[in-house]
Amino acid sequence: MTPPREHGAAAAHVADRIREAIIRGEYPPGARIRQEELALDAGASRVPVREALRMLEAEGLVTLVANTGAWVSSLSLGECQEIYRVRERVEPLLLRMSGPSLDEPTLQRLDELAAQMADSDDPETFLELDRAFHLLTYAGTTTVVLTELVHRLWNRTQAYRRVYTGLMDARARRTVHDEHRLIVGALRDHDIDAAESLLAGHIRRTRRQLASHPEVFAASDASS
Repeated sequence: MTPPREHGAAAAHVADRIREAIIRGEYPPGARIRQEELALDAGASRVPVREALRMLEAEGLVTLVANTGAWVSSLSLGECQEIYRVRERVEPLLLRMSGPSLDEPTLQRLDELAAQMADSDDPETFLELDRAFHLLTYAGTTTVVLTELVHRLWNRTQAYRRVYTGLMDARARRTVHDEHRLIVGALRDHDIDAAESLLAGHIRRTRRQLASHPEVFAASDASS
């Protein structure tokens, strides 16, 4: 019999693989997750796979239905809006805690990420760089709750940002890139009040634009 500690490590490993696959869009909202396929791919038994799915259910990424199976969780427009409203409040706070500790090499890397986003027309590249950019701005602090919460909120809305990113026009893309540069500039100037305000507006603008594209949620629901 496999020791419980080994089951726990295997479950965490499988959960990491499924989480990353969901974030990358390999499992869209509403997609069925088949435990036997996961066990085969991971070279694990079904016990750690079931535990991994329970971990992801606790994060809001997976929906488990008793005696039926597991699916990638979907969000309604209203649910997504609620998550974005939470992000508008907590991410500026996390940035305030992190910003003063960001050193010049980190700020330089943020500049590079902003430039790479501006130079790319590929939505998947933008999503990857945008995530790296924002999470790096929060890397200057260690928190008990906020950092993990922010990661979970990002993970839950990633699929909808993916669909929306493909709908962004040139004007919307320019605005996003300008906001990224302004946030870095405010951090470099040690103007945390301005950085907070810019970030809150950045998140709020995305929330409002998502609300103007309800087809983003219809398209995701249709994939189930």
